[in-house]
Amino acid sequence: MIQLTATPTSALADEPVHIRATGLPPSQVVTFEASLEDEKGNLFHSQAYYRANEAGEVDLEHASALGGDYVGVHPTGLFWSLKPEKILTTLVKRDVMNSPFKVQLKLYDSNIVIGTLHMATPKASLTAERWYVVPGVTRIQVREGRIQGALFLPPGFTKDIPEESSRLPQCNNDSADSYSHKCPC
Repeated sequence: MIQLTATPTSALADEPVHIRATGLPPSQVVTFEASLEDEKGNLFHSQAYYRANEAGEVDLEHASALGGDYVGVHPTGLFWSLKPEKILTTLVKRDVMNSPFKVQLKLYDSNIVIGTLHMATPKASLTAERWYVVPGVTRIQVREGRIQGALFLPPGFTKDIPEESSRLPQCNNDSADSYSHKCPC
């Protein structure tokens, strides 16, 4: 029985995910595909071709992609090579706090004509979650004069922000040169 696994299935976006296919005929060429839909409904996808080893396995940590959107050994290639269906669309995660990107990983036979993957039935599939913050992170909007942004506090951080910032070195020099010489920041 053909199986597709991703370990862990839920991880931070910059953490490696171990992707493997097992139960394949030895030396069979297969197509791995990754796809996701962003919060605006834009579609992104990537694909790569691999040859199963003698045991009928493809392990993306060790196997070399034969072609597709990348070539060579790239364990997370299916994620970093995601490209938009619509030209000039950028993959941006807007709601980093409450939801992950849900990446569909699919495994296909190699005899599928390029461009028709969306009509074929995958041999195996799963959904991997790519988070941008760990659980428990707090986001605080920062607006001070013309400065605005977001401050992300780690889980368990309970200190009062003004109290913490008062312990930082204070530099009141007008000149940038004297600031850089006297301020320990």
